[in-house]
Amino acid sequence: MTDLASRRARLAALAGDAGLDLLFLPLGADLEYLTGLQRRVATFGEINYTHGWVAGTFLPPGSDPVLLLPRMTAEFDLPEGTDGEVVVVAEDDDAAAVFGEVACRWGPVRRLGIGARTWGETVIGLQASLSGAELVDAGPLVNRLRRIKAPDELTAMRRACASADAAMAAVSGRVIAGVTERDLAEEIDHHLAAQGSRTPSFDTGVWAMGPDDQRDATVRVSGAPLRAGTGVSFDFGGVIDGYCSDFGRTVHIGEPSPEYRKVYELVMSAQAAGIAAARPGVTAAEVDAATRAVLDDAGYGRWFRHRTGHCIGLDVHERPFISPEDDTVLEPGMTFTVEPSVFWPGRVGVRVEDIVVVTDAGASKLNTYPTDLVAT
Repeated sequence: MTDLASRRARLAALAGDAGLDLLFLPLGADLEYLTGLQRRVATFGEINYTHGWVAGTFLPPGSDPVLLLPRMTAEFDLPEGTDGEVVVVAEDDDAAAVFGEVACRWGPVRRLGIGARTWGETVIGLQASLSGAELVDAGPLVNRLRRIKAPDELTAMRRACASADAAMAAVSGRVIAGVTERDLAEEIDHHLAAQGSRTPSFDTGVWAMGPDDQRDATVRVSGAPLRAGTGVSFDFGGVIDGYCSDFGRTVHIGEPSPEYRKVYELVMSAQAAGIAAARPGVTAAEVDAATRAVLDDAGYGRWFRHRTGHCIGLDVHERPFISPEDDTVLEPGMTFTVEPSVFWPGRVGVRVEDIVVVTDAGASKLNTYPTDLVAT
């Protein structure tokens, strides 16, 4: 069983070192990590209720958390409960007064750490309740804990990766001319659910790119039928026990051209170089550089248009980023993607993506799906 109290105690120690008197975190992954309060599945439009702005938890150092929730959220979104006291704000309550009473329980607050995704309306309420308190971004403090995955977290992530591997295996043979990208995306989502995924970890992407095709990779999925002679790239992930996967492969329709074969091998070599470079003491930027050098040296670096990867866990994109500007030093237990690509409109499109975990000896993949060239 996850020791939530131990997580909160470690956060309290970090908050003390940072000179914070109190923490407030809104509903989200940080709160799930610290209290076990399960998040709703994200939707395109906002879900909100009367007094929705109060939703979050005060985390006083050395004391149990106090969670505030509008009545509708408390009524329907606490199936498994949560650690600590729950204060429910009904529709006809004076929400500002209830919020202020809880905020002031622990005496004067000089420095208040708040979650990075706290609503503006909530920030206004905090400022009104704790007049004069300095607001500090608490996101980096929680991230310092979340970036190192415990054994039970890695177990969930391996299962999430296995769900993505299985979905790819189920769909790869369906990548044929005439099928639409949207058809394949819907099948991916179906197979993720069949593998036990609570939801896709982000919007599933399927897109084709090949010679004389000016399609840009910024269009993630369309209703256009697939054509022979193109590489069809996949970008998707599932969620198991709250933990995300993020996965990618490219399948070619018909006999690949010599350039496609060359680029495919380069992209796989770039991923291998990035994984080989990942070990304790190396920076995230150095992993990005090792990955990028393979494509730069071969003359395709201009078309590797994004970062090498990102950390991943309860959120699909977590810090640190495996990117040129990020000098975070890697530690055992960190999990992140290595996802080089070449997307050259009108020429060729190839991508690969797997999640790796940093170990004392280096890094190893959590995914098991092969990276061999596949042509249908």
